[in-house]
Amino acid sequence: MKNKRCSKYLALCLMTGFLLCGFNDAQCTVTFDVNCEEGTVPDSQSVDSGQKIDLPETPVREGYVFLGWFQDPGLTQPWDAEEDVVSGDMTLYAGWDKDTGDDFSDSDSDKNFSELQSASKQEQSYNYRTFFLPSVDGFSQPYVGDPMPYYEDGVYYIYYLKEAGDSFRHSIYLATTKDFVTYEEYDDPILVSSDVVDAQDAWIGTGSVVKVGDKYYLFYTGHADSSNLEFKETIMLAVGDSPASFEKMEGWEITPPEELGQKNDFRDPQAYYNPETGKITLTVTAAQDGTARILKYTLDENLENPVYDGIIFTDPVGGFWNLECSDTFQIGDTWYLTYSAQDDTLWYAASDTPYGPYGEPVRLDDKLFYAAKHVEDGENAYMVGWARRSESPSALSVTAWAGNLAVQKLVQREDGTLFLAPVDAVAESFSVRRELAVDDTHVFADADSASYTPAFNCYESFLLTGEFRYTGDGSFGLCFDYDGDQEKSRKISISPAEGKVQLLFNNDKLLITETAAELVPGTDYSFTYIQEGSVGTFYIDGIAALTVRIYGASGKNISLFAENNEVLFSSLRQYTRP
Repeated sequence: MKNKRCSKYLALCLMTGFLLCGFNDAQCTVTFDVNCEEGTVPDSQSVDSGQKIDLPETPVREGYVFLGWFQDPGLTQPWDAEEDVVSGDMTLYAGWDKDTGDDFSDSDSDKNFSELQSASKQEQSYNYRTFFLPSVDGFSQPYVGDPMPYYEDGVYYIYYLKEAGDSFRHSIYLATTKDFVTYEEYDDPILVSSDVVDAQDAWIGTGSVVKVGDKYYLFYTGHADSSNLEFKETIMLAVGDSPASFEKMEGWEITPPEELGQKNDFRDPQAYYNPETGKITLTVTAAQDGTARILKYTLDENLENPVYDGIIFTDPVGGFWNLECSDTFQIGDTWYLTYSAQDDTLWYAASDTPYGPYGEPVRLDDKLFYAAKHVEDGENAYMVGWARRSESPSALSVTAWAGNLAVQKLVQREDGTLFLAPVDAVAESFSVRRELAVDDTHVFADADSASYTPAFNCYESFLLTGEFRYTGDGSFGLCFDYDGDQEKSRKISISPAEGKVQLLFNNDKLLITETAAELVPGTDYSFTYIQEGSVGTFYIDGIAALTVRIYGASGKNISLFAENNEVLFSSLRQYTRP
């Protein structure tokens, strides 16, 4: 009996010793995640529990600086190789920051908004450069409507319908630029609406400029204000010896063809000249049988023998009564047609041949970037439109006609589809790197409900860049403070579940504008945001562009937010101008 008890006791001691020995000598597996698609993944290591890690050779990622190893994918818990020890199987994640090669500095361009708290006072204080506005006329602020861009010898001529101020019934004015950063404004109108009651061009509508030989032709819309005339709208013409001076060509016009069955809706001529054929082509927007169409005309270079060639495009979406400011152009081997659907968005459709047939149209930006037309300089192509505004900065709608001039770079993907990007010179003009409202250049937003981290300052003009990666379906993005009241916040919200980027007012209760953005969780994306005054454009680079109007946010914080999502924002930067 005694021997049995001793045997059991000995066995128990041996087992306990074995377990204690195994615990003290436990082997833990440490793996490494380089947190990027490129680069070599270090081999995993077996480390005794309670021991430190011999970290692998520092990984390399082109264009980035290594921040160190972190214990979590959100990069919130750095691993201290001198102090931290292993306690179990684990993964260490590489942190990265984009190598922009610049340092923090101050700027003399900051404006003090402490006494300009109201949205109206802020709007009146802005010095618009890139998002051009005509000079104030007395106490009246004029606006840009329906730009008509033309390029020659390094200069972009931006003709536009001037709303308010000294403009008489949407007379055509001119501003020029060489870089889309700053503009030279012409004080006098290029073309004035007629002051004759029964004149066909009592109001002037959109048109275009084309050079034929040594002459410049400005085709425009004559909009009658009198019921005494047969046609409400016709195509009219002015001629000049330079792109800055035109005279109306009396008696010249093109009237709507009988086939349309209506005499009211016939406008927005876009002109093209082919020196090989000696022909001028015009596209015109109109309606037939209550459906929006785009028509084609051909005439001789001496402006004679206009021929109606028929309809080249019919609204396939349905419900639009006009496809305004149409334009056709070629990039690579593909031809494109762009237009702004009445009170809707900027669309484009593609074709293998000039003037169709076209495929299904796709939105480029939403309704706050309106009436945009194409212009190119032999190297790059751009869309020149206007950014919609509110009737009052305190209003909760952004529906007024005319606004600030807005220009975006037009880029073709390998598959022939198009996207909008920041104008290079505009982005480069923001060269002063500012300190963030957070200590690191990355922010991890992990929210079962909502998370807000103040990260940037809303200066008068600024540029934000960064990257993001998300895992869930909830929304995330930028939140702009408005009067310190969360219920009045303005958000640029990325919604993966809906596949959209949205501008939301009043803490998500009011949708202002949105555009498509199909994203994949766990994927790295970069973003760029440019704002001047109350006008901004948000880009998910290479994916989507959304023009926004955010009043009353200057001088306040901009937060990174996430709602029901896990989002890592990284490589965060903010820049202002010198």
